[in-house]
Amino acid sequence: MLDSLERLPPDSILGLAAIARADTNPHKIDLTVGVYMDESGITPVFDAIASAQRTLVENETTKVYMAPSGDEQFNLGMRKLVLGEDSAALRDNRVSSIQAPGGCGALRIGAEIIQAARPGARVWVSDPTWPVHIPLLGSVGLKFETYRYYDPASHGVNFDAMVEDLKQAGPDDVLLLHGCCHNPCGADLTLEQWGVIADMAEAQGFMPFVDIAYQGMGDGLEQDAAGIRLLAERLPEMIVAASCSKNMGLYRERTGITLFVCRDTDNAEALLSQAAVAARRVYSMPPAHGAILAGKVLSDPALTASWKQELEGMCSRINSLRSALVRELAAQCDRDFSFIANEKGMFSFLGLTKEQALLLRSEHSVYMLDSSRINVAGINAGNVAPLAKAVASVL
Repeated sequence: MLDSLERLPPDSILGLAAIARADTNPHKIDLTVGVYMDESGITPVFDAIASAQRTLVENETTKVYMAPSGDEQFNLGMRKLVLGEDSAALRDNRVSSIQAPGGCGALRIGAEIIQAARPGARVWVSDPTWPVHIPLLGSVGLKFETYRYYDPASHGVNFDAMVEDLKQAGPDDVLLLHGCCHNPCGADLTLEQWGVIADMAEAQGFMPFVDIAYQGMGDGLEQDAAGIRLLAERLPEMIVAASCSKNMGLYRERTGITLFVCRDTDNAEALLSQAAVAARRVYSMPPAHGAILAGKVLSDPALTASWKQELEGMCSRINSLRSALVRELAAQCDRDFSFIANEKGMFSFLGLTKEQALLLRSEHSVYMLDSSRINVAGINAGNVAPLAKAVASVL
């Protein structure tokens, strides 16, 4: 039976990262996988997470399964973090949530709910989007349409084209949005543009499904969630998939959550019951460790303050790396790369051709995706000048 299966090519990002790791050049620059790295190239453990982990290890008395909905402190903390302490939806008890294995698990549970409500529903995804969105959501049977989003000429959001495409979305459709720090382009909607999307959703009846994997790594925790909160205040329903991989450094702990903003309390409880059944058939029970740590951080004022301070430092460093790269590129070549400083989060398209990206890889051991998408957090004080010099050499 199994010998009929053929070898599949590696994931485009993870496969390239493996090639970069195998490169013996001591001066190689790996800008592939989207993880935060400090100046020494390490993805650090937050002090608040380390403190919570010590407490957990010292006091944990059982490894029994958690409830299907997950850790309650985590659920409560994440609802407030994403929707805001003063959220009307939270006050009205029309929000439910379920812990999931990372942002991917959160997206999958959201997709399961959509498929149960509208089998084969159309999901509108941005062009471009995170490469795993379509296979992840499509595996449950959902269909896809794309809307224009990124404009390579201006290196920003082509909002007029986005609106024009979304005029075709109707009551049985879902609009997948990046909450902040768009992956892969780093170009985000303004709050005014989020308002236009809310207007269209009200008039046309489509439902937003927001993927927020980088809250706090763009302009700040509150600012990065402003678009989601606007939608939650104005619309009767939406789904949010959130992850703690990046903003709490819980990558390997697979800590995510699916939030359901519903018409009323009864509907919120119904969706939670549907999500629990979906989780049971997909992965059975949620992983405990990361969610318990995140829950402790979000429920303890001292740990929360420590985490926020460290997250603000990471955000500031990423923005400073963007500015440093712009300065070095300006000194090395004639092309205008100032757009890099205006983008949000860890990702940016440099605007190079595939051939130039391949040349950087083969001649300079600079690894970026064929689309010239880079992880800005892979830059540091020691490699930013060589990176700029290498880019200039292939232009």
